[in-house]
Amino acid sequence: MPSAIEQIVDTYVRLKNRRGLDELMMHRQRLAVDLKSRSGYDFSLPIGQIDEEIAIIEAGLSRLKAESAGLGPSSPV
Repeated sequence: MPSAIEQIVDTYVRLKNRRGLDELMMHRQRLAVDLKSRSGYDFSLPIGQIDEEIAIIEAGLSRLKAESAGLGPSSPV
């Protein structure tokens, strides 16, 4: 079963919502920077999760770019 972030990214890609993906990416990057700057607690697990989500969003952006270039499944045959 796909994770929530995978479903969100898939929906944004299907709807060709580049702005939504960019905003999602910026939010996750801000979270990562904020958590990495904190001390007094081990934030390695949430940082790891955010890094995984960033990778999923990057893959979605790549898919969207490929589809917009006419290389994706939505291109006419």
